[in-house]
Amino acid sequence: MSSPSSSAAASASTSAADVSSNVASAPREGGASSSPQVIVLDDKDSDESADSPSANRVDSEAASSAAPAAAPASEPAQEPAATTTKASTTSAKPKKRATASSSLSSSAKRIQKELAEISLDPPSNCSAGPKGDNLYEWVSTIVGPGDSPYSGGVFFLDIHFPQEYPFKPPKIIFRTRIYHCNINSQGQICLDILKDNWSPALTISKVLLSICSLLTDPNPADPLVHSIAQQLISNRSEHDATAKEWTKRYACC
Repeated sequence: MSSPSSSAAASASTSAADVSSNVASAPREGGASSSPQVIVLDDKDSDESADSPSANRVDSEAASSAAPAAAPASEPAQEPAATTTKASTTSAKPKKRATASSSLSSSAKRIQKELAEISLDPPSNCSAGPKGDNLYEWVSTIVGPGDSPYSGGVFFLDIHFPQEYPFKPPKIIFRTRIYHCNINSQGQICLDILKDNWSPALTISKVLLSICSLLTDPNPADPLVHSIAQQLISNRSEHDATAKEWTKRYACC
């Protein structure tokens, strides 16, 4: 026979079991009832995580590590390349100057070569060489040919080589006065190879030989001094006498 207290305890136990059973079966019957509880718990946990120092430190480190990755995409990084291009363009300009200098060097080499040749093997009755250190300015002497009215005279000439030599002829002027139909009072010479018939294959030695030949055989058909050319044609002896007189007066040392 059971006591009243035992019956009461059994009844209380049964009631507690029924309540537990109802609580356990509640989520299965209505799933939406459990979701709010889960969401509330997650939001609370998320807020607590965001406020915690460890979360802030992780976010800060992630932000700092991501920042440098965007730097290479910035536009100013291309400016040094443009500066380099300008520098390259500027450094290319001296090449033009180098080209001009090489052209001058080419003419100088040609003149030096001719100077060496004329020093070793000068043309008959002629000599020539630079004035001082200027390779483009020469002085020359021609001794009057023995079979001409200029025999015994020493005639001085100035020779100027242009920068375009040998593609342009040298300019040659008599500094000693001479009585000749092809050489005027300013010393200018009428000789075809010094004008239209010039060729880069010619040298100063060949030009001086041609001038010597002009002293022996004047060309009255292409004169600079027409009166002397006319005298040469009409009265050769008178012409030669005057030429000898001038040679003694102006060309003899």
